[in-house]
Parts: sequence; structure tokens; C-alpha cells
Amino acid sequence: MAKKKKSIELSEKNIVCKIDDVEYKIIRFYPARMTVDVKAVSKNAQKGQLNIPFAHLPKATKQLIKPN
Repeated sequence: MAKKKKSIELSEKNIVCKIDDVEYKIIRFYPARMTVDVKAVSKNAQKGQLNIPFAHLPKATKQLIKPN
């Protein structure tokens, strides 16, 4: 039976990325689904958490997370 990969908490690392002129703080990374939970920190963005694919993050941000 395959092991389930757990989520990796990243909120304490304070990783911030900018996607489409909106700044997001990365909260959690899910290696099994290759997605991240993000929270908008810009004033002009809608509030709440989003779940976006890992591939949509900027390259510099991906290197900080290191999913391997």
C-alpha cells in the first residue's frame, strides 16, 4: 500500500510571491497533489485562501520550497 505524503507547513518561512500583480503568502505545500495554499496579502486582491498548482509559481519561489 502506498504511503500518503503529508502537507508541508510553510507559513513560518514567510515566502511571498507575486502572480498577476497580486502578492501571495505561501501557507502550505501538498507534495501528493503538487499544489500550494496561498493567501492574498495585497490590498486590491480578494481575501481568503486559494489553492493553486505548484507549476504556476515563479521559478525563484519554487527553489525556496524544494519539493524533492
